[in-house]
Amino acid sequence: MAEQRLRIAIQKSGRLSEGSIELLKSCGLTISRGKDKLYGRVQEMPIDVLLLRDDDIPEFVSDDACDIGIVGQNVFEEERLAVTREAPAREVRTLGFARCKLMLAAPKDWSFDGAGMLAGKRIATSYPGLTKAWLESHGVSACVVTMKGSVEVAPRLKIADAVCDIVSTGATLDANGLKPVATVFESQALLIRNAKGFSAAKQAIFDALMKRINGVLTSRDAKYVMMNAPRSAIAAITEFLPGAEAPTILDLAGNPDKVAIHMVCRESVFWDTLEELKKLGASAILVLPIEKMMA
Repeated sequence: MAEQRLRIAIQKSGRLSEGSIELLKSCGLTISRGKDKLYGRVQEMPIDVLLLRDDDIPEFVSDDACDIGIVGQNVFEEERLAVTREAPAREVRTLGFARCKLMLAAPKDWSFDGAGMLAGKRIATSYPGLTKAWLESHGVSACVVTMKGSVEVAPRLKIADAVCDIVSTGATLDANGLKPVATVFESQALLIRNAKGFSAAKQAIFDALMKRINGVLTSRDAKYVMMNAPRSAIAAITEFLPGAEAPTILDLAGNPDKVAIHMVCRESVFWDTLEELKKLGASAILVLPIEKMMA
């Protein structure tokens, strides 16, 4: 019987592609690509990688051409709103990178005072499903004009009065005399899977991959914190530290009133966090990054 390999679709270029490849690398996986650079094989696990256009990934996963995929939430939701499939792809989890916003933008000389200003206006967008859903949720009737690219030039060309487009920095909007006025959808990278189910062999590969992905994402913001502190301050320090699990308490040689406290914090530890720990009596505080973590 031929070896069963899990097929994963990722974006072939762009920020989503870079983040996806970095995630797989952090999971200890190396991708060997062919000459066309649109197909690769993972050396450490039975996984094949297809590099596709972001817009094609939900369809490839839904149609069983790929088992799982990493796609922008905005693209996945737009596909869900626009297409009715017998077995659409399913969300697995968000991945925390490639964050952006789908925003309504209007000419800078507009004095925007709410969604009602868009009534009867023409709005150009590459995301008609999400735009219409937002307008409907605000009780606004407007004409949505679908464009495949260069949406930001629509008001200048008199094609539309306003636009709804993906915004990262806002520089492109500003260069075209536009300003963001409302957030329609907040997006980040999303892991999706085929809804039809996997064979036992593929399910085992998927489960092993998810353990690694969850471990990488859990450790991304987590820190290992070590300090010395009075024994009487253990409860206060444990309660204060953000996202901390039960600490490890070690006796300090020759000092029965003080202990060493070691703990994993699942949230960011800032300078003001350290200052507050000092106030609680902690000393010799060390904050270390965690490269890998598995529950």
